[in-house]
Amino acid sequence: MQVELSAFVATDLEAIADYIAQGNPPRALTFIREIRAKIRLVGKQPQIYQLRPELGEGARVAVVGRYLILFRIVGEIVRIERVVYGGRDLPALFQ
Repeated sequence: MQVELSAFVATDLEAIADYIAQGNPPRALTFIREIRAKIRLVGKQPQIYQLRPELGEGARVAVVGRYLILFRIVGEIVRIERVVYGGRDLPALFQ
């Protein structure tokens, strides 16, 4: 399926990289690569990720370490809505 990124994703990834880079700049780069690789995997088989209706209509979540990729399947498009730390208030982010 085609993967589409919301306007929030670039900012989310930048914030994650900045946070990790404070303690380990090389790891910031490799972790962002891991997230991008997971996004590609989500695009190949989005249906294998469980629905999370408590987060919103059609919401699904993929996990990368302590971070979550929040997405929906819209027709033939996998729309990545956010990439966030798992400890955040997820329902508020997925509106």
